[in-house]
Amino acid sequence: MKKPRSKTAKIEFQILAMLAFFSVSVGLWENFRQLWLQDNGFTASDVSMITSVGILASVVGIVIVGQNLKPRHLKNFMLSVLFVKALDLLLLFNLDGGSDKLLINIGIVVDVLTSCLIVTSVYPLITTVIKSNRVYSKRKLVEYLFRDLGILVGGVLIGWQLFAIPMSYNICLLASIVLLIPGMAIMLRLNVHPTDKASGSCTSVLKYILNSKLQRHYMLYAFLSATSFAAALGLKMLMLTNYLHFSASVATNYLLIVGLLSDIIGIVALRYFTPKNDYITIMIKFGLRLLAYAIVVFATDPFLSLVAVTWSILISTAYEDVTDGYYINLVDNRYQFSYSTIKYVMSYLGEALGMLICGVTYEFGVGAMLGVAAVITVVQIIVAFRLISLRLSRRRVRHSASRARYSERLVE
Repeated sequence: MKKPRSKTAKIEFQILAMLAFFSVSVGLWENFRQLWLQDNGFTASDVSMITSVGILASVVGIVIVGQNLKPRHLKNFMLSVLFVKALDLLLLFNLDGGSDKLLINIGIVVDVLTSCLIVTSVYPLITTVIKSNRVYSKRKLVEYLFRDLGILVGGVLIGWQLFAIPMSYNICLLASIVLLIPGMAIMLRLNVHPTDKASGSCTSVLKYILNSKLQRHYMLYAFLSATSFAAALGLKMLMLTNYLHFSASVATNYLLIVGLLSDIIGIVALRYFTPKNDYITIMIKFGLRLLAYAIVVFATDPFLSLVAVTWSILISTAYEDVTDGYYINLVDNRYQFSYSTIKYVMSYLGEALGMLICGVTYEFGVGAMLGVAAVITVVQIIVAFRLISLRLSRRRVRHSASRARYSERLVE
């Protein structure tokens, strides 16, 4: 007889199911957003600039929300954001082919803002019922896997005709809106009741971070990680279509295959292939990426560029329990939402800076994009190594303290 699912497991499943529908919608639309903007008269520099503005707006929004939102309002807040996102995408759908660039700019900023707010809020909502490094990795893998499924849906739609209607980027945008509806329905039925006792202010959490050498280094790591990845691949669809001469369909299928393989690698690495030595883990994840970037800078070969991009995406979802989960789960549940707010602020600031760098270096070619990203990755690896050293020192101190207390009890 099948064991009944616990209430905790049911709530976790519902939140992850909402995240799955949201991620499919985001993957379907964001994969083509750069090309949709290009078709509407935006240059690569315009795309990177408006995306960066959207990310910076997200930083402001996340800070305001983190400072003022009570945990008991988290579910209704996320439901409202999903609704606003659907309306915003509907506006963009109707603006396609028009000349009102100002409204398109505003629509894209709101699109980026709402996506960031949802992604920021998911894990704090999950921690009201369960928290562990494995659950954190599971939440990330669900986001990545279903985002890739969205890319698959887009790859299937593009180039087809339905009732004599060609499947364009704008039709993919419409499909993205439709996919948000089940996510909103799940959020509406979600029965979770966190209390305000489980909250802590951003100010107190910021003091904790500033007073903790470990957390200061982790925030710097989060910033550099987002910066280096966005500096290299912030405009990946434009890079693939304009520099590597992929068609939109081939670029979509490529990103789909590599993304799915990345999800598989993330799952397998989590279960079977995480080295016991965390320094080795960092070198697998970032050291090999740095090597690939460096080769492209000196070789300037399109095939090697493709290899570097491929490896960077393949390894992106792996080992997040080592690189992120430990530091996030150190924080007490009372401060989880505020802490996540600050962590995402650092990540989104890094992503905004990386997108600006990518927009500038895009004009000089793939080698320039990956070269600047390589420099940032070097600093990122140094900080990651320092984090591991601090974490191991923390464990040794705790172990020594435990042994001392045990010895005292023996003497008594």
